[in-house]
Amino acid sequence: MFSDIGALEVVALVILAVLVFGPDKLPKVIKDVTQFIRKVREFSDSAKADIRKELGPEFKDFEFEDLNPRNFVRKQLLDNDELGLKEIRNGFDFKEEMSAVTDAVHGRDSGSGGGGSTGGSGSPGTPDRLRKRDGLEPGEAPPFDSDAT
Repeated sequence: MFSDIGALEVVALVILAVLVFGPDKLPKVIKDVTQFIRKVREFSDSAKADIRKELGPEFKDFEFEDLNPRNFVRKQLLDNDELGLKEIRNGFDFKEEMSAVTDAVHGRDSGSGGGGSTGGSGSPGTPDRLRKRDGLEPGEAPPFDSDAT
């Protein structure tokens, strides 16, 4: 319930409570708050029991946490694998698909089996534009934009 409160925040709340209620009234306030929380929990548990009793035996597996949409979707789609979603998810290799797409875009052969960057210059007919050239042939443009330099 209070998993997102840090130690420094707890210390600040205790100091604030001592300042607001005083050290002599603080134990009574803590006792009253714990009794209030206990009564709210009892009321909540009795309300849940009444709702389960009124719903009947066909809803004996009903959990109130399932009313949260995230929990409902997780239980219905991920736990019940009637649609075969786990098989589809396990049969799809995202990295392999993306490397095939990037190889196709760059004009490289995707059957290299490396599953990623080949580290070399792809296929022999495709020039590697990232490698430094030793010299320029006559009439060939430099590998940089002259307007940008």
